[in-house]
This record gives sequence, structure tokens and C-alpha cells, in this order.
Amino acid sequence: MSTRQNISSGSPFEPVLGYCRAVRTGSRVSVSGTAPSWPDGNINPDPEAQAARSLEIIAAALAEAGATVNDVVRTRIYLVDTADFDAVARSHGAVFSDIRPANTTVVVAALLNPEWKVEIEVEAVIG
Repeated sequence: MSTRQNISSGSPFEPVLGYCRAVRTGSRVSVSGTAPSWPDGNINPDPEAQAARSLEIIAAALAEAGATVNDVVRTRIYLVDTADFDAVARSHGAVFSDIRPANTTVVVAALLNPEWKVEIEVEAVIG
């Protein structure tokens, strides 16, 4: 039987919504959709910076679960504007160009915060 490790971001929404930043079960790590918020709540309006920030938060959650970005096997990117694709792709490529996980990128009508231009989630397999 695999043990389960919940990794919290400390967000006040976690207990209300009933989720956590990431979950590790055995060698698998799933990281929730991750928005580009800074600890002080600020949001950089640049989509490339937003993607980079989301990936920094994801990398920290992976590390807490005992994984790295090298263990990522799938990414999902949610955009609110197709015009932001190239900028977000640059940030994604800066992290994953050599790793090359499976990816799905979709355009959605909106994200929870209207300042967010991107939200990213990942799945990793350790080892």
C-alpha cells in the first residue's frame, strides 16, 4: 500500500475548497493548477513572467515531494488568450526543453483571478 503525502501551499483556499498544492502517492506526484501569485499577492502582468512564476511554485512543490522538474511527465497549460502562447511557451521551454513531457495547452474563457493569464499543472513520476 502506498503512503500519501499532501503538500500544502498555505493558501487559505485549501481547506475551504478541499485541495492541496500537490499530492505524492508512491512514485507519482500530481501538482494542482498553479497560478502566478507572489507571496505578497502581486501578479506580474507579463504572461512570460506569470508562466515562469507558476513553474517556480511547481518546482518548489515537487521538491517538497522529493521530485524535480526532471521527473515531470505531463504538463497542462491553461491560457485565457491565445496571443499569450508564445510568451508562455518560452517559459515552459526554458524549464522543459530537454525533459520534453507530454503537454496539453488549452484556451479557457477565464481563470479564477482576472489578473491571471496562465495557470499550469503537472504530473511527475519519481525515478
